[in-house]
Amino acid sequence: MSTANYGDTIEVTAPADFHVHLRDGELSKLVTPHVHKGGFYLAYVMPNLVPPITTTEMAIEYKKRLKDYSGSSKVEFLMTLYLSDALHPSDVKNWKNAGIVGVKSYPRGVTTNSDEGIESYDKYDELFKAMEVHGIVLNLHGEIPSDHSKNICVLNAEERFLPVLANLASKYPKLRIVLEHATTAAAVNAVKACGDNVACTITAHHLALTVDDWAGQSFHFCKPVAKFPDDRRALHEAIKSGNKKFFLGSDSAPHPSLSKSTATATSGCAAGVYTSPILLPLVAHLLDSFGAIDRLADFTSNFGRRFYQIPAHSDAPKVLVQKVQGVSVQAEYSSGGKTVVPFWASKQIEWQIVNAKE
Repeated sequence: MSTANYGDTIEVTAPADFHVHLRDGELSKLVTPHVHKGGFYLAYVMPNLVPPITTTEMAIEYKKRLKDYSGSSKVEFLMTLYLSDALHPSDVKNWKNAGIVGVKSYPRGVTTNSDEGIESYDKYDELFKAMEVHGIVLNLHGEIPSDHSKNICVLNAEERFLPVLANLASKYPKLRIVLEHATTAAAVNAVKACGDNVACTITAHHLALTVDDWAGQSFHFCKPVAKFPDDRRALHEAIKSGNKKFFLGSDSAPHPSLSKSTATATSGCAAGVYTSPILLPLVAHLLDSFGAIDRLADFTSNFGRRFYQIPAHSDAPKVLVQKVQGVSVQAEYSSGGKTVVPFWASKQIEWQIVNAKE
């Protein structure tokens, strides 16, 4: 279904990843430079460290570390706080000046470092009202915890969450809400049915994977898990349609290679797919594969920036990608005693970055 020829080029202004995990410590030193390496100049950073980022001071200090590790002064880091009882409505007015753009909600226990996650949104009514006033975004990990007594598991946890999304969107019509890393046709339809205050991120790996790809392959295992072929097709069609509600949030989630490749009788492998170092070429390759390469700039920059009200400046960097015969993805990245394995390690990608005008 490709419509591009070898040698064709596409320019993207200031590519923006609106959902990325950059960890902390030695692992962060290894992976943070990969934002720029992958062609991106804006990183919307998740707060699920240990302990989670729950105060303005913690967010400021974390941002400082990321800028020190980045290797490029051109990369902009937008910070988020972890939704918890530590957040107070009276503090919201100060967040934007501190570089805090959103609040991330994690249902308890559904993904990496979510043990401090929430069980009910009702008690955050005043916080959400303050966020409406001050233009802070609510980012939702759209799953509910597995409950076998109610027939809920990883395959339907997202769909069971969607009534919560609809209720929040209706109750807080001026609150900008992002359903993160959608994986199902039901989620695509739910976002379309909501008002203009609701948008949705889609990852690169969910454009490639289905359940068959992660069952038995730990490096493709993530939360939320990839679903069925019809669900993947719905993600493709959402992008092809040019609907402004849908844009890139990579959910690039690095883990040391040993924790990804190892499971025991008492603990599973880590959940997360790592795409940052190859992100823009990977997205170009995938969009090209289902006839949507003409949507590359909208999906990786324009639509997300429009929703977050963060337009690219007139002198913003421009990244040129080109279709080529094939470039092998590096097998692994190592530094400081840490090793991570990227998505599609040692496989071929047919797009590469050929120029970045900074």
